[in-house]
Amino acid sequence: MKTERNILIAFILNISFSIFEFIGGIFTGSVAILSDAVHDLGDALSIGISYGLEKKSKRKPDDIYTYGYVRYSVIGGVITTIILIVGSIIVGYNAILRLFDPVTINYNGMIVMAIIGVIVNSVAAIVTHEGSSINQRAVNLHMLEDVLGWVVVLIGAVVMRFTDFSVIDPILSLMVSAFILFNAFRNLRAVLDIFLEKSPHDTSSRDVKAKLLEVEGVEDVHHIHVWTMDGQNHYATMHVVTNETNEVIKHKVREALASIGIGHSTIEIERIDETCLCCDCEAIELDPHMHSHAHGHSHAHVH
Repeated sequence: MKTERNILIAFILNISFSIFEFIGGIFTGSVAILSDAVHDLGDALSIGISYGLEKKSKRKPDDIYTYGYVRYSVIGGVITTIILIVGSIIVGYNAILRLFDPVTINYNGMIVMAIIGVIVNSVAAIVTHEGSSINQRAVNLHMLEDVLGWVVVLIGAVVMRFTDFSVIDPILSLMVSAFILFNAFRNLRAVLDIFLEKSPHDTSSRDVKAKLLEVEGVEDVHHIHVWTMDGQNHYATMHVVTNETNEVIKHKVREALASIGIGHSTIEIERIDETCLCCDCEAIELDPHMHSHAHGHSHAHVH
């Protein structure tokens, strides 16, 4: 597929350039370049994992993975995030040491490296620009981020070349490390939210109830649980109170949920005069943000 091919091209460019950066960073003595090499290596690993898991995650559900394999991509995100955090801390520590013990920087070599960095990452950004897959959009954001990072390195190298202000290199390195750490921890928090089965950031149980109450024939909705498998594929279970036939109301509910990004739904139909036997229905109603799974209840699948 075109998407997988583009991700593969971006991976090859990124991993090759990160190795080139490590060599160039050592040669020029620039800790800023070394910090970006760590960043690019993390991106390359992320892209490589995304490429491998792009195929893995498309496998259909089976008796073991009843929800499918989509969360393999989330595990890849955890691995990449940890690599970025550890690498950024190491680079930041070395940058602080450089602040107190500056070394001679090869300014001309650093400028050459930065120019090549801008070019290579710009090509990767252009290659991954087209396409609508989640992975490809994420890879493209990585590439754009790298382009901006190298622009910063280039500016720093030019400043050092004409002012001999060598302390700017570790300062830039600390800035890059801080930026990477900020985003890495933010990604880690998002991953933890997924594994803790919190409501997706763009869809809550309150949103589901409000949307379904607009559907003709739906008298009430309760016992709502909303979660996401990977930040993109959202799931929901609920009890729908109606006097319409099951087939009619299921079709309406399915369309309404799809309009707010929920592609997989499991519902239980209840009649208006029926008493719900679920002991936590009242709690869910009072606090629509509570949505831990009720595994012990039977539901009718919507297909």
